[in-house]
Amino acid sequence: MPASTNQLLTPITTTVNQDGHLSIGGCDLVELVQKYATPLYVFDEETIRAVCRDYKKAFSSYEKVNMMYASKALCSLATSALIASEGFGFDVVSGGEIYTVYKAGVDMSKVLFNGNNKSVDELLLALDVGVGRISVDNFLELSLLDELAASKNKTVDILLRITPGIECHTHEYIQTGHLDSKFGFDLTQIDEAVDLVLNQYKNLKLHGLHAHIGSQIFETKVYHDEIEILVKELARLDKKFGLKLDEINIGGGLGVKYTESDVPPSTFEIADVILKSLNASIEKYGIEPPTLFLEPGRSIISTAGVTLYTLGSSKQVPNGKKYFAVDGGMADNARPSMYGAEYLAGVANKPDSELSQNVTIAGRFCESGDILIKNIKLPELEEGDILCVFNTGAYNYSMASNYNRVQKPAAVLVNNSQSDIIINRETLDDLISKDIIPDRLRA
Repeated sequence: MPASTNQLLTPITTTVNQDGHLSIGGCDLVELVQKYATPLYVFDEETIRAVCRDYKKAFSSYEKVNMMYASKALCSLATSALIASEGFGFDVVSGGEIYTVYKAGVDMSKVLFNGNNKSVDELLLALDVGVGRISVDNFLELSLLDELAASKNKTVDILLRITPGIECHTHEYIQTGHLDSKFGFDLTQIDEAVDLVLNQYKNLKLHGLHAHIGSQIFETKVYHDEIEILVKELARLDKKFGLKLDEINIGGGLGVKYTESDVPPSTFEIADVILKSLNASIEKYGIEPPTLFLEPGRSIISTAGVTLYTLGSSKQVPNGKKYFAVDGGMADNARPSMYGAEYLAGVANKPDSELSQNVTIAGRFCESGDILIKNIKLPELEEGDILCVFNTGAYNYSMASNYNRVQKPAAVLVNNSQSDIIINRETLDDLISKDIIPDRLRA
């Protein structure tokens, strides 16, 4: 099977330039730091486009495929416009994500709204901007959505999200398809939900089933199992209710290569498993080929992103670790402290220097657990060096916070030696812009 972009450690345009500096998208990373400061998120446009095209090519043999980028991995106006230009729709999980893709000019008929506790305001926003599908997660939402649709004299196109009972071998916090999950209808609840849609809720039109089995998945058999369950359910519902559903959404979850030891399957490998399984299940259960929805997120954006930091203080523990601190940490990358996630990094201003020491990279925040990378081999380091942490495109900005009242970093998009700000660095005034002192507390 061909390799694909999600199997790389660094963006595809990464080089060492004539000045001996790391370069991405034709842009010298040291010069980017001089221009934009640190911490700085950097995204390579060519890598994003390449992985989008990998997906489309990998699934091109099946006529009815809808690619839906999972916006929770990274949602901004610029990245939404970029990914939409590659023909992708969007899986969104909040009113904020709906509004972002809407303002980015995305075709809202190619958007699916997902989530286990959607608010009234979010559902009304989805109806008002014309979201193409709503993946209904529970009985309360079925009732609420029908009521809201009736108030607007609309019929809403829906999928039912189900929990297929599949456990994938990933971190327990990012498993979503096993039986003990907060997401979706249990398989034993599907008939009741379908009966309600057919006989009670007149403003809902059911098109198919939706399942998602987790994130950072390396095994391919789970996709085979998921498709078997979904197609079997379509056939069973047709036999019981005379209901010919024609859509299945299998979610996303393909893993990426964060470290040398990570060996994720390529988009072409999972496409081979998914399409063979789908065609076999279609034949086995005697249904018409359904439209296949996929929701890749991390594998679209992660490899394209790096984060740049400036090294500051250091500490040698007697007979112990050597720590170097950077000017960011858990507020701009929560994953190491939250999941124990691991990363690789290089020194942008001296990438070819000998890897001569084992160090631990600490963040600047007031938590002992604010450690970005444990025991990484790097060159001799000094204050002012520029650390480049690879594969930080997914979930880093999405999960960023203002912990310790620190401003969120800027983000730039690089391509053909050009850099463009796509997210401005927050200012101190941004930090206090929503604060209010009641009059009674003023002197």
